[in-house]
Amino acid sequence: MFQLAAAFLFALTVSANAQTNRQELKRADLTGTDMEIIVSVVDVPPGNELARHTHHGEEAVYVLEGATLALPDGKEVPFPTGRVSINTRDVPHAGFKIAGDKTLKMLTVHIVDKGKPLVEPAK
Repeated sequence: MFQLAAAFLFALTVSANAQTNRQELKRADLTGTDMEIIVSVVDVPPGNELARHTHHGEEAVYVLEGATLALPDGKEVPFPTGRVSINTRDVPHAGFKIAGDKTLKMLTVHIVDKGKPLVEPAK
């Protein structure tokens, strides 16, 4: 469940709701590899859904401002400020909606294969 919540998303970039905002802060090559590092801040307002997805690399997430997540089974779980998670390569995560009245705000760091999409819908 922790990884499910960890979505970030960046995950957010695959959200069907256009109100989700991902602001890329910095992008750079990872020295000696064919990968890149992407640092972003993601804001997900209440009511937005984060589709289940994967990444072509690793995603680290730090929750700047927490919110409540509504899971597909209807259960609501807190995703508190200060939570840290790491989503591993090709492992599906996310697939939840932001419940309540608080916007979820996350700092995300992706270390991903260069030239591939940042987010892929989960199969």
